[in-house]
Amino acid sequence: MTAFVPSNILAILPEILLLVLGLLVLILDPFWKDESRRLNLGWLTAGGLFAILAVSLAVARPGAEPALVFGGMLRDDWLGFAFKMFFLFGAAITALFMMDVEHVGRRAEAYFLLLAAALGMSLMASAADLVMLYLAIETTSIPLYILAGFLTGDERSTESGFKYMLFGALTSAVLLYGFSLIYGFSGHTGIYELAATFPTFSLLALGTIFLILVGLSFKVSLFPFHFWAPDVYEGAPTPVAGFLSTASKAAGFAVVLRLFIAAFPSLAANWSLILAVLATLTMTVGNLIALTQKNIKRLLAYSSIAHAGYAMIGVVAFSQLGAASTVFYLIAYILTNLAAFGIVTAFGHVAGSDDMKAYYGLSRRAPTLALMMLVAFLSLAGMPPFGGFVAKVFVFAAAIEQGWVWLAVVGVLNSIIGLYYYLTVLKYVYLYRMEGEDEEKHPIPLSPPYAIALTVLTIGIILVGVLFSPWFGLATGAAANLF
Repeated sequence: MTAFVPSNILAILPEILLLVLGLLVLILDPFWKDESRRLNLGWLTAGGLFAILAVSLAVARPGAEPALVFGGMLRDDWLGFAFKMFFLFGAAITALFMMDVEHVGRRAEAYFLLLAAALGMSLMASAADLVMLYLAIETTSIPLYILAGFLTGDERSTESGFKYMLFGALTSAVLLYGFSLIYGFSGHTGIYELAATFPTFSLLALGTIFLILVGLSFKVSLFPFHFWAPDVYEGAPTPVAGFLSTASKAAGFAVVLRLFIAAFPSLAANWSLILAVLATLTMTVGNLIALTQKNIKRLLAYSSIAHAGYAMIGVVAFSQLGAASTVFYLIAYILTNLAAFGIVTAFGHVAGSDDMKAYYGLSRRAPTLALMMLVAFLSLAGMPPFGGFVAKVFVFAAAIEQGWVWLAVVGVLNSIIGLYYYLTVLKYVYLYRMEGEDEEKHPIPLSPPYAIALTVLTIGIILVGVLFSPWFGLATGAAANLF
């Protein structure tokens, strides 16, 4: 098949299929009766995304050598392709979680916005030009602003969407200003032309990089641009919060890896130090504030902030092992955090509360769900034999290899702090009991979409931790294109 299809088309085949699927969702929606709409929309979106994933893996894989396509606007390489597969998987799982969310699961617009955001993320991962990169970021952000505030009857959701849009628009303007300065300095917008034309060192050059960091730090929730995340995650529909904390964050890291390693290698000593400080503050602030949380969605929000700091350690290392460790970390993190938010979605659908005390006795009310929660939270804590443990080992090893020993030590200390609040939640699940209630009379049933999604994610977390070699090989192949 690939012999008869132009390489330019194959390079954007996932994006073309995402657009077709989105149009199909909107076209078929009016023909379905209200009672069947939730199932039809959810299964069509999730099934379509898994089909696009399979087709892309079969026929749209990049060649051995990276290639610039569409006039240099996109780069067809393994880094972009790997991230596209992550986004398709994350969107498919999110579509399954959305099916049982009231006022979301029956709305075709919600699924279309999810697909539009995934399309934008795919373009972000492959963008080789600053103009395309900015357009891709906005294509991702605008649907997510709407999804965060999708529950118009809920004040917290509308506040969440408004805050996300307000802060996102501000940081996008700062990012665009930084891009305009890059063009002014170099006369180019192609990312792979900047290494030869951008000034090697000057205060103005560092100032430009700082502006870009402000915009991208917001996307990945780095300190001090993390403040939006807890409020947005708490108010947004829970599956949307999970998608924001995983796929959206991974898209931001794809941009950071490609842009800084490809465009600014001569300034690596400067931006590496800046990112090391930001990673340290992000890990520490995220973990310390998470210790005080009583709402599980806010706890997971601060946890995701801390994990952005861990993943950034690999970028700081500025090596092939460092880039590979960041990609691998994101694989494990997407699986783990989607599982955590999926469990919160399933529990909240029945219990109607996100307070951590509501989880008292969950191990007796829903033993399988509690076991999945155990796997997800221990992986977030970095405990063996789960994916989170191996991911942290690799990023710390990359830091030590490049002489960032103090940063690895900070990461280990922060992991110990994080272990405390993850175990606190598990204590509620396994050791505490519901007051004055017969726990067996309050089960937490799992609908088929939740059961399928959570089973896939739980198995994935274990496989990435135990059989990590193929996954790290994938991450190494993706990172090899950067150097």
